[in-house]
Amino acid sequence: MPACHSDAGMRKQEISWYTDCTPKNPKSRKFAAAVPMAAAPYNGESPLSSHRMTTSSTSAAAPPPTENSALAQEFVQFAIASGVLRFGEFKTKAGRLSPYFFNAGLFDDGAKLGRLAQFYAQALLASGVQFDMLFGPAYKGIPLGAAVAVELARLGRNVPFAYNRKEAKDHGEGGTLVGAPLQGRVLIVDDVMSAGTAARESIALIQAAGAKPHAVAIALDRQEMATEKQADGSTQDVPYSAVQYVRHNLGLQVCAIANLDDLLAYLQTQSGDAMGEHRQRVQAYRARYGVA
Repeated sequence: MPACHSDAGMRKQEISWYTDCTPKNPKSRKFAAAVPMAAAPYNGESPLSSHRMTTSSTSAAAPPPTENSALAQEFVQFAIASGVLRFGEFKTKAGRLSPYFFNAGLFDDGAKLGRLAQFYAQALLASGVQFDMLFGPAYKGIPLGAAVAVELARLGRNVPFAYNRKEAKDHGEGGTLVGAPLQGRVLIVDDVMSAGTAARESIALIQAAGAKPHAVAIALDRQEMATEKQADGSTQDVPYSAVQYVRHNLGLQVCAIANLDDLLAYLQTQSGDAMGEHRQRVQAYRARYGVA
């Protein structure tokens, strides 16, 4: 299911993770209102920022499937066929051994990037989120944002697009921002959300330009607990994900084309011993590290 709903909080966890774009079902799933940072209840401080996290809200039941679950299933199938979503044993920056790996950098030709842009555009249009322009954070967000802007324009939703450089340019137009001036409600386009670092950096750039960071679109929500670094240098699991942190502590809406539950639902429909083994391993990983 395109995960266009609200959850709860986050910290540091890392791993980078054509259909007709007219929704077959005219109903759209609206985002729940973002929780204002100052008003969020808390029972502990996230070292990600001075904001505080709520752990009680993360225990709520998982949301029901959306009308767009077929889109999510098609996306999962496309990602597997493209070699972007792979199964095996992969070590994350959090030190976990994950049974799957999502590498958006392998959407590496025009056809695959075009199809990916269609998935983003269809999920966004179905979500009902409002935005005035797109922003692609360096580096992966740059081609993603550009491709999504082209696809939205093809569908009749032409919006400005901008991106940033990692290093400021000291000649020509100078600065770190390229493209349309940042203004209005800005939608950030990225591949996955790991530690929320790119989102926070983008928020700072957008706010400094006088615009409003409003929402984030990602390809896959891993629905996985984040980790927090402790004083002794070790890490500890926390009961919220990066997506939940961005929604509830940074106040941004988040729309994902698919999430881990969609991957499990897809694997459930597949036959064969190999797919059965992958499903069991992903289920076990979800049971150990998953969030609602």
